[in-house]
Amino acid sequence: MGSPMDSNVSGERILALDVGERRIGVALSDPTGLLATPLKAIDRTRSPSAVSEIVRLVDEHGACEIVVGLPTSLSGRAGTQVRRVKMFVDALADQTSVPVVLQDERYTSVQAERLLREAGRQPSRDKGRVDSAAAALILQSHLDSRRTGSG
Repeated sequence: MGSPMDSNVSGERILALDVGERRIGVALSDPTGLLATPLKAIDRTRSPSAVSEIVRLVDEHGACEIVVGLPTSLSGRAGTQVRRVKMFVDALADQTSVPVVLQDERYTSVQAERLLREAGRQPSRDKGRVDSAAAALILQSHLDSRRTGSG
């Protein structure tokens, strides 16, 4: 078996989250740990418990880790949203035995909107798609840093 920095040789998947006030974008890695794909968006206003839904997704997909985007400001300061995300991460960590790790998510929503526009989609019409695409960017960054040993 490889080192933790190697790609995911065990075939277990990694789940990533872009946590927002209204929605949580969710992405999933392939079993090799090379590619991130948008999975869905959880509507926090309709879901009675977003944490329970995420725990269900972890179980359903056999995820071995949860990566959560940390919305640090461009200056590097932790604002209100960082505190909200950390509170959500604490609640999630209490409900699962799977490790929950934080990943810098600066620019991911902007990148996701740009990529969707390039694909001929209108991000303003489907915010859930933007959120799940942002989660995929967070996850891809995490996967890439694991492979290169820079994270």
